[in-house]
Amino acid sequence: MAPLNVGIVGATGAVGKEIIGCLEKCCSFPIDSLRLFGSKRSAGRKIDTSKFGNITIELFSEDSARECDVVFLAVDGDFSRAHAENICKGDDGAIVIDNSSAFRYKEGIPLVVPEINAETTKGKKLIANPNCTTAIGLMAVWPLHQLFGLSKMVMSTYQAASGAGQPCMDELMEGTRSVLNGERDVAENKVFAHPLPFNVIPHIDKFQDNGYTKEEMKVTWETRKICGLADDFPVSCTAVRIPTARAHSESIVALFDTPVDIVAARKALEEAPGVKLVDDIENLKYPMPLTATGQYDVEVGRLRRNIAFDNALEFFVCGDQLLRGAALNAVLVAEAMVKNGSLKSKNAM
Repeated sequence: MAPLNVGIVGATGAVGKEIIGCLEKCCSFPIDSLRLFGSKRSAGRKIDTSKFGNITIELFSEDSARECDVVFLAVDGDFSRAHAENICKGDDGAIVIDNSSAFRYKEGIPLVVPEINAETTKGKKLIANPNCTTAIGLMAVWPLHQLFGLSKMVMSTYQAASGAGQPCMDELMEGTRSVLNGERDVAENKVFAHPLPFNVIPHIDKFQDNGYTKEEMKVTWETRKICGLADDFPVSCTAVRIPTARAHSESIVALFDTPVDIVAARKALEEAPGVKLVDDIENLKYPMPLTATGQYDVEVGRLRRNIAFDNALEFFVCGDQLLRGAALNAVLVAEAMVKNGSLKSKNAM
């Protein structure tokens, strides 16, 4: 195939940097040029990449972005709502893969985890990347759903500070340092609702009328859409922020339509793409943020029959939310679109 012209908007942010890394290390399609777009504040800066050389960040404009074959948006929802559809509009527009929440629930726009529903990208110009928490959990749930038929799911998440952005990471690090140095008994909080060092906070995003937070409801809404489940399919989540630097963890109880077989479940997880079964309790091996950080695969372990419910499995999942939950997922979406013919070089048309 003809090499593609690729653009990244928000290349200096955490997810943007990870997208560059994924394009350098694991991208399967040829790239003719990589263009990085930013605001007036970052335009003109140079970013050194190992594969694509020294790249100067360009001031973003819709016209410049439209010159690309595919554009990854690593920006906030307001920016995406303002520009994404204009970038991809018409036959000469670019494919847009959006990491924000702007279009995740919009009818007609695919919400994609490629290992699950890559076929929904065929013929589409705008693709939504899921919330990182959902993407990580469904990597483990999907192969079990295919085997036993999911009927209900209950999830509890333990989410790293970096999932809320760099200012939150800084607050965790600075607050931890201030307590350990004896400067304060309790860390100061300016970004989080409460001090995060030496604490956990069962509150991520805004509370909804039903008592759940928006972060928790995202898991419900997105699981239904990605897996093609009914609009009332029962999924419940409790989201908790914990004082770790990177990689989200999730405890999942999955109830199924048919009796579960642990041996078959283990085999399905071992064979599932993007999943690493880490489940050797005799040698104290199980998923942890420490081992999942920087890894492309989602770790799954502590697999066992749930003793409170019939036909249910309980397991623990860890995944790097910046990689597997965001940047890598976006790059894999592009790869899937190359394979199904939806993403091609304009120069070859």
